[in-house]
Amino acid sequence: MPRDHSIQSVLIIGSGPIVIGQACEFDYAGTQAARSLREEGIEVILINSNPATIMTDPVTADHVYLKPLEKKYIVEILKNHRVDAVLPTMGGQTALNLAMDCEKAGIWKKYGVRIIGVDIKAIDTTEDRENFRLKMIELGVNVCRGETAQSFLQGKEIAQDIGFPLVIRPSYTLGGTGGGFVNEARNFDAALNAGLHASPIHEVLIEQSIVGWKEYELELLRDAIGNMIIVCSIENFDPMGIHTGDSVTVAPAMTLPDTTYQEMRNLAIRMMNGIGQFAGGCNVQFALNPADDTIIAIEINPRVSRSSALASKATGYPIAKIAAKLAIGYHL
Repeated sequence: MPRDHSIQSVLIIGSGPIVIGQACEFDYAGTQAARSLREEGIEVILINSNPATIMTDPVTADHVYLKPLEKKYIVEILKNHRVDAVLPTMGGQTALNLAMDCEKAGIWKKYGVRIIGVDIKAIDTTEDRENFRLKMIELGVNVCRGETAQSFLQGKEIAQDIGFPLVIRPSYTLGGTGGGFVNEARNFDAALNAGLHASPIHEVLIEQSIVGWKEYELELLRDAIGNMIIVCSIENFDPMGIHTGDSVTVAPAMTLPDTTYQEMRNLAIRMMNGIGQFAGGCNVQFALNPADDTIIAIEINPRVSRSSALASKATGYPIAKIAAKLAIGYHL
């Protein structure tokens, strides 16, 4: 299927400075995507606040803006250029959050800019912990027992209901910021306060702890008509409890029986189809109980992640490049 010729110029949002939790994997993705779009004759405008990246080199994009990743600078770019679409999936959590802010402020609608590579509903479902939990239950996918809390008292009630050990996960944060494990009641108050403060919307998910379970990831790509491929399976050497970004990983997964892998694959496809019908990439994380092979969905990221960069290197399949092609209408 040929590309969508109504898209003549694309804005790529970068990931900003290298911080703990996101590093050069998004530079790798953004650079690949910019080259992929330019070889199709599409004008690429790029915004990133980090000058120490390959993607901000003058040869990577047609127009490079070294500006802070804020709404007012997006508006400035949209006033200067006729932008048809924005691709926010190459800049990690930072870019997705900025795209969401611009959507809520009505900026994309005002300037007639389409969001490609993901849809707002998918970002909302995957980033809001309660929405994610409810969507997974609706799809028949196992998730940890848990509830979201917007206040300290609400959090205390949930903890008493579920019992310890617990995990606290703040909404709309990157790399587990502000979250943590609570094994005993005496440590809970401080951890709950930290989590509520870390979340920009003052919300945390409090759920049962599955520390010690095996952790797996799948990288998926889907086109506009629903064709889907599993690019790679990844096994974390360290169990649940070690953040996936800090864990040693092996690709492909080595200790998965075929029946369990097929079940995981089917769940991943169901999850990606369930969150929205966009063309692009997804990273799905699962926990597996070594005792009885119970599979629990941990999260789904509708964007290029650091696992995508690892999978690209391990398999030789350029995920970010293909994700950019799919976003402009090509089929697998």
